[in-house]
Amino acid sequence: MTSLRIPLLLLLLLLGLTGCEKTPGIHKETLYVFGTLVEISLYDVAPEKAAAVVGELNQTFRKMHEDWHAWKPGALTELNSAIARGETVETLPSIIALIERSRELSQLSGGLFNPAIGHLVGLWGFHQDDLPKGSLPDFDRIKERVAANPTMDDLILDGTQVASRNPLVKLDFGAFAKGVALDEAVRILKSRGITNAIVNAGGDLNVIGRPGDRAWKVGIRHPVDWGVIASVDLADGEVLYTSGNYERFREHEGIRYAHIIDPRTGMPVTHIVSASVLHRDGGLADAAATALSVAGPPGWEKVAEAMGLDHVLLVDDNGTVYATPAMIKRVTFEPGEAKRMVVSGQP
Repeated sequence: MTSLRIPLLLLLLLLGLTGCEKTPGIHKETLYVFGTLVEISLYDVAPEKAAAVVGELNQTFRKMHEDWHAWKPGALTELNSAIARGETVETLPSIIALIERSRELSQLSGGLFNPAIGHLVGLWGFHQDDLPKGSLPDFDRIKERVAANPTMDDLILDGTQVASRNPLVKLDFGAFAKGVALDEAVRILKSRGITNAIVNAGGDLNVIGRPGDRAWKVGIRHPVDWGVIASVDLADGEVLYTSGNYERFREHEGIRYAHIIDPRTGMPVTHIVSASVLHRDGGLADAAATALSVAGPPGWEKVAEAMGLDHVLLVDDNGTVYATPAMIKRVTFEPGEAKRMVVSGQP
């Protein structure tokens, strides 16, 4: 799903259950939704029940895809068109909920997570499924969009009606909606009596319970090669989300421009290769991973504190690892990794 930028924003973790479809007691199903593979692993669930609940999740995800897509005809594109015309429009309750939650998270991040910059996403070509090609965008237009300063605070809500003080707001929930979707998937699974499961959408994942007598073990992908830089055991109810600039990019004259855009400049970030957040709220973790990537080494600690994050790990383009003390205690680095490390709160 391009509007959620799910396939390429967040294909960043390698699930540490390779071959688990052969593990007794685990029923695994793979859906293709949001433009990526969503793998659902259910532990000790009868096949008939597993098939039914996976079918329900498939319908839920596809409804979200249709309603929340910022670039294909649907409820969100209708809202964005009305905003551009300066009109007030009725929209879906689910989109109102996205606006309200993302506005809160945007404020906490100091605006580094900003779903109102859809015009910048479009200018860079990151609204399409394929990697953008050809000439770079018109930088004068980028400067104009940045100067217009579209933010979530420009939106005016009245029940399910939406208006905007700024016609250059264009909503794209790509850095946030997948977390919301997986949180909803977990809610559905629990309501159907599923007590042990993992939902993995392109490497971002939520877990319930545990598979037997062990934890759900996942790997944080190495930002340079296809290996794993570290692994972590996830407890019941935890989530792990990563935002990175090495999967989704455009290349021009030998230079790669990452899909993660700094709202302050309209330009792709260059300093952080990946940012991982361990939490219990998928929507928050998804948004925070993007905000941390934008903040980079100079500002990630401030953003982590403002968003209430205890478990954060970032890797920059030089291979330096930045992490919170709590995250260091949770992860196990692969041999030879994390040679250069900066831990928050330590000199």
